[in-house]
Amino acid sequence: MILWLFRTQIKAMYGCQKNLINRDDNLKAILEFICSESHKLTNCGIDYARQIYFKTRKIIGKYDLEVEYKANKHYQALYSQATQQILRSVFESFKSFQELTKLYFQCQIENKPKVPTYRKKVVCL
Repeated sequence: MILWLFRTQIKAMYGCQKNLINRDDNLKAILEFICSESHKLTNCGIDYARQIYFKTRKIIGKYDLEVEYKANKHYQALYSQATQQILRSVFESFKSFQELTKLYFQCQIENKPKVPTYRKKVVCL
């Protein structure tokens, strides 16, 4: 029990840092471009993973999306570490969906999980 309390205290220490930036037009355009490309890449990954799931009833592998989208223009517009993280988060959402589905059929949870859906339209800065 003590170990559990210690872990929650550590998690409570994490936070976010607010960085104030000058709202210059060039920076605003760059940030909107980066956000829109990451958003589009996420939706591309979700689309591919959903197609695979609905056709085969299997989820994608951890690195399948990265291999599939190496030549994609949205993938190439961003740094590789950022794109890998974006596509791995898509994999994690489908893996979570698969695990929740197993729990649902074992009657351990009541609500049936839904397949991950597309992200909504990007809000402009």
